[in-house]
Amino acid sequence: MVPSTVHPAYARPETAFGGVALRVRRISPADLADCLKAGLSDFLRHPSQLIFLALIYPIVGLFLARLSFGQDVLPLLFPLVAGFALLGPLTAVGLYEMSRRREEGLPAGWDHAFALAHSPAILSIAVIGCVLLATFLMWLVAALVIYEATLGSYVPASLTAFAREIFETREGWRLIVLGNGVGLGFAVFAMCLSVVSLPLLVDRDVSTATAVRTSFSAVKNNPVVMALWGLIVAALLALGALPFFVGLAVVLPILGHATWHLYRRLVV
Repeated sequence: MVPSTVHPAYARPETAFGGVALRVRRISPADLADCLKAGLSDFLRHPSQLIFLALIYPIVGLFLARLSFGQDVLPLLFPLVAGFALLGPLTAVGLYEMSRRREEGLPAGWDHAFALAHSPAILSIAVIGCVLLATFLMWLVAALVIYEATLGSYVPASLTAFAREIFETREGWRLIVLGNGVGLGFAVFAMCLSVVSLPLLVDRDVSTATAVRTSFSAVKNNPVVMALWGLIVAALLALGALPFFVGLAVVLPILGHATWHLYRRLVV
């Protein structure tokens, strides 16, 4: 039974409680291609780039404002871009709801996505969101520590000088190797935690523990395919960031919708 306090738009049948993972399927790389196609279809049906521009550009604006007063924030450029991979699943929660409603033949718009605030799962979503945010902050701290350990107190005079220091010195390559290695660890954790748990919480009435354990189980049972998914996400985010983050306003929602379809293929 669904408690009477649940908003009628989010009534879900009880699925599992007590932290037991749901059963997951094994998928193939072909499934990833299908998920991306479905994600693109959902995006074209309900374009959301303006919403994501509103989310992205305050961050970009703050970065540019600080950059105009000095170059000491340049070392944070790559960590911030990489951070979109850590926080992306949280910003895509509304997209999961839109894809769910479209799949069920229901009206789907941003008014329905924002109505997730009435979902009984909002506390669980917030808990996972806080963990993702903490992971992002720890990644920024780790990135700064690695920078200081390799390049010390070096402050680039310009973006060009910074690029030369990174790619033309031994210390720069140490920074690249160490930074990417540590960043990979953060990214793997974030993917295991959220790739299934957040869309599952949007879709079904489950506990936080069940959602998280199912997410880790999905990655564990599909290590190669999920690693490929992580590479696809990283590559698309990098491409989206190239025209000074503008492309992320398109890449992020497509990946968000695609993640919903990936969840549907993974969880029984």
